[in-house]
Amino acid sequence: MDEFHIEGGFRLEGDVPVNGAKNAALPILIAALLVEEGESVIRNVPDLRDIHSCLEVLGHLGVESEFDLEHSTVTLDASSLDSFEAPYELVQKMRASFLVMGPLLARLGQARISLPGGCAIGSRPVDQHRKAFRAMGASFEDEGGYMLGTAKPLSGATIFFDRPSHTGTENVIMGAVLAEGTTTIVNAACDPEVSDLARSLRAAGANIAGEGSTEIIIEGVKRLQPLDYAVMPDRLEAATFLIAGAITGGRVTVRGARANDLGLVLSKLSEMGVEMTSTAESVTAGIDGRPESTVITTYPFPGFPTDLQAAIMALTSVAEGTSVIRETVFEDRFLHVAEMARLGAEIRTVGDEATVIGVEHLSGASVMASDIRAGAGLVLACLAAEGESVITRVYHIDRGHERVEERLRSLGARITREG
Repeated sequence: MDEFHIEGGFRLEGDVPVNGAKNAALPILIAALLVEEGESVIRNVPDLRDIHSCLEVLGHLGVESEFDLEHSTVTLDASSLDSFEAPYELVQKMRASFLVMGPLLARLGQARISLPGGCAIGSRPVDQHRKAFRAMGASFEDEGGYMLGTAKPLSGATIFFDRPSHTGTENVIMGAVLAEGTTTIVNAACDPEVSDLARSLRAAGANIAGEGSTEIIIEGVKRLQPLDYAVMPDRLEAATFLIAGAITGGRVTVRGARANDLGLVLSKLSEMGVEMTSTAESVTAGIDGRPESTVITTYPFPGFPTDLQAAIMALTSVAEGTSVIRETVFEDRFLHVAEMARLGAEIRTVGDEATVIGVEHLSGASVMASDIRAGAGLVLACLAAEGESVITRVYHIDRGHERVEERLRSLGARITREG
């Protein structure tokens, strides 16, 4: 398995482009299942393990696809679906595969999907998905680790989510665009990636309103035109590079980043003493000296993203003073704490709260990535650590960050991939 070797303690400076958002690209690619005739073209798609896993799932269902890596474009033809089953061996690679449920129920009236189960950051049940589709007329049976859903056809309904569900909102949107009547999602997820999915479907002829708010209204249509859409920039990747500049006492500009998608993140960085500037085309973060401590609570958008919790923890580990980070989205997302401690970070956790006592210097060590975002946080901590660090299991990082070592080297980082 590949590993990263990082010699830390060097300022990062310069500019780097942001890629398309993985969390927007995945549902938009899956939305191509709704198109009965013609080729869909999705642009600005990042070259990531999860994207290839998604295309593998779609291929199993009968979708023909071609990934033009040079132009970051995927062409899909879902006119000849020959399966309604997403098997365990594919779903286990990427939990977002469960998003095929909505399109398959809408188009074929049936879907057999492997239950995704938990993961390194804790259980993420699909009960909200099931409840929503039942309200739309679907029935479900569980058999041998699979969920078998049938609906002939889906009908519009008012869906109430107990709490904003990112994938639940996306699944219902995709199921509702071809359903009979009007579907209203109450307490919908407001994430920019959800809005990107809605915009891509509307460009294909769907009737969707209210994305970006807690109430989304979908009026079903008979059919969709092929999708032709460019995926939004990745706000999580953009923030990771901005924090890389701050944690190394440098100055980094992320080209293509959208400040509107990073509101609270930029506010917190500014609160920590990081100089933030933004234009219509970029966002820049820079700091001289150590950042200041802060208090963070993760929460669904527009709150502070749980996917950046490990990254901000890395920054607070070298801040002046004591910071408090509370994780409210997932119950087991502090696995990176023990690895950061190996680098010299002083972090204490009790339940869903971590207290971070900033130290002047971290020190190089061998650490292990447990998931995509924890891995990114460890990369940041190692960039700040004096001496050499080794990060193993970087395949987790590869799921969400395309050739991150090459792009960090362009900013002056001393990082290599070996394996």
